[in-house]
Amino acid sequence: MDEKEYRRRERIREQRKQERIRRVRRQRIIWGVNLGLLLVLCLVFTVRGVQSKAAQEKEKQDKKKQEQEKAKEPKTISFTISAAGDCTLGTDEYFYYPTSLPAKFEKEGAAFFFEKVKPVFEADDLTIVNMEGTLTEETARKPNEQFCFKGDKELVNILTEGSVEAANLANNHTIDYGEKSYTDTIEVLEEEGINAFGNETTAIVNVKGVKVGLLGTYELDRHMDCEEEMIKNIESLKEEGAQMIIASFHWGIERANVPNETQVTLAHSAIDHGADLVLGHHPHVLQGIEEYKGKNIVYSLANFCFGGNSGPKDMDTMIFQQTFTFTDGKLQEDNVTNVIPCKVSSVYETGVNNYQPMPVEGEIGDAILSRIEEYTQALQ
Repeated sequence: MDEKEYRRRERIREQRKQERIRRVRRQRIIWGVNLGLLLVLCLVFTVRGVQSKAAQEKEKQDKKKQEQEKAKEPKTISFTISAAGDCTLGTDEYFYYPTSLPAKFEKEGAAFFFEKVKPVFEADDLTIVNMEGTLTEETARKPNEQFCFKGDKELVNILTEGSVEAANLANNHTIDYGEKSYTDTIEVLEEEGINAFGNETTAIVNVKGVKVGLLGTYELDRHMDCEEEMIKNIESLKEEGAQMIIASFHWGIERANVPNETQVTLAHSAIDHGADLVLGHHPHVLQGIEEYKGKNIVYSLANFCFGGNSGPKDMDTMIFQQTFTFTDGKLQEDNVTNVIPCKVSSVYETGVNNYQPMPVEGEIGDAILSRIEEYTQALQ
């Protein structure tokens, strides 16, 4: 190999060596750049993670603060109670059967009777009536009683179809066919989900989370002697956790539009001992409404779905409504009431009781409201 060839090969080796050096340098640069990018990305994600965690923590704290502030806000609950008068779902065995309530039931079915008032009762939160009569198969009448009322057990469907949730049984017709007829009636009502109360039996109904206590008191031949039982029942309901109490009374004089002294004394006593609303029945006609210590006393709700008379002379009646408001579990003194004038019969013009109570408006409704106002003024 001559010197010229040797030098050429040396140049080639040197060139290749330099190329390898440059390639290594490029690779190092690339790796360095990639490593730098990786570090930058790691830093970015770390920062974002910290920021995200901080944001989540802030969101959590904000949510907790909102919940705390919401918890501090007064919790308000409002509900409406409707009350109607005497419901006799049956007849006396000596009455003319073809014009009786059971005969109408056989022809029309259960839904007929409360068809006109059902929209009112469906829209409220609790409907209370006075159940005056028995639902039983007993046959032995109460001795020396002029009128004894009973009906088949299936007549309870009149109440369930009509959206009635509670019934008072403290009255003078609950044992028309003996003590068993009374317990039979309670059993039938409760089997259909209707809260039965009265005499020694009280009830607590949960209305939108508020415990509403119900008691019924029979006064007629006991007069002021029934006060002790009434007070005892109110105290018992309080001990059971009732947050408000409705006291129902069967009292007064039939066909009297003004309450007697015993009615007034008992009503005031009920409120003095913790009742928030007093409801009355038995006179079979309307009486006035008194406000006592910010509480309402409806002295007589009159007849309603009343199978005790196929042609009563006085067909005026009403649905009394009151809306109660609780704020943080405390009853407010807003006293929002509504009186809906009604007739006990939807064919009242004929003088016939078809046992289908209905609201009335216009001059007829105004006349009923005027009567109630007149009787209310007589209380003063």
